[in-house]
Amino acid sequence: MTHKKMKEKSVDTESVKDETLNESPATETPEVDSDSDTLAADAEDINAKMAEMTAAAAQWQDKYMRLSAEFDNYRKRTLKEKMDLIATGGEDVIKSLLSVMDDIDRAMDAMVKTDDVTSIRKGITLIHQKLMDTLRAKGVEEIEAVGQALDTDLHEAVAKFPAEEEQKGKIIDVVQKGYKLKDKVVRYVKVVVGE
Repeated sequence: MTHKKMKEKSVDTESVKDETLNESPATETPEVDSDSDTLAADAEDINAKMAEMTAAAAQWQDKYMRLSAEFDNYRKRTLKEKMDLIATGGEDVIKSLLSVMDDIDRAMDAMVKTDDVTSIRKGITLIHQKLMDTLRAKGVEEIEAVGQALDTDLHEAVAKFPAEEEQKGKIIDVVQKGYKLKDKVVRYVKVVVGE
């Protein structure tokens, strides 16, 4: 008996399930169609926006790559220019000094051929003057020292010498001249200071 009741119950539930299945698809089908149209439209919008954003990203990436390459070329070019400048930086100074060197060679030949000390001295003085003019034209100037107070930014004291009261702390002799190149000290003046 219990077995019969179970069969009846199972039959009843199956008939109910079939009825529910038959009814629900008919009522849900129009909603699914409208939802699927909305989803399809949204998907198209999203795809269009993704395509637009992908194109914009590709454009920015292209600009970045071009800018990066341009900067790399600029860096290489300036590095090459600096290396060339370092390699040939003193070329114009050397060219201007070659004429002075030619004068020194001529003076050396003249010293061998003549005994006239006065003309040789005059020639050496002219060569010295030409060398100083050439250096001045390139921005080199001699640092004045004798009679001035010791300035460690320009002078290097190599000795102290007893001196009169008015000469104390001042430079009384120059051991080696110093030079500046456009306000930068190239060689400090080696001086003797009075104490």
